[in-house]
Amino acid sequence: MVRIATIEDIERVNKLRKQVNDLHVNGRPDHFKAGWNEELQNHAKECIEADNKDILVAERNGVICGFACVDYIDVPESPYRFAKHFYHVGEFGVDKAFHRQGVATELVEFMKKHAKEKGFSQIELDVWEFNPEAIAFYEAVGFQCIRRYMEMKL
Repeated sequence: MVRIATIEDIERVNKLRKQVNDLHVNGRPDHFKAGWNEELQNHAKECIEADNKDILVAERNGVICGFACVDYIDVPESPYRFAKHFYHVGEFGVDKAFHRQGVATELVEFMKKHAKEKGFSQIELDVWEFNPEAIAFYEAVGFQCIRRYMEMKL
């Protein structure tokens, strides 16, 4: 079952968010700060309380085992591009104990339905190159690469 998170879900959501944060810290310690500070933890509450964001949670037998932090984005037209209205996935994760059980796919299916209900015609996210499992999953459920960010260390 997938649903919109409530304030009561924050403690469990933050445990899952910490797993994702740790993955990023391990994958790019030069980019992501180690630790799990109060500001990072408070982000979940901000998402739940905001009008232009939500947290989705997936449950198995009453246990929250996956989550997605989503934003509803409106970018105005500029001289360079057309206006853009899209559903953005800022954070996404499934508890390691629940990997390969369809939780992530259920979250994506819910997001597709939820995005359509809110009038969006596309979902966007970004993923780090150090996470080939996530890249493979996103491609398997229908995401396509539309842009690359590249860097050159000096």
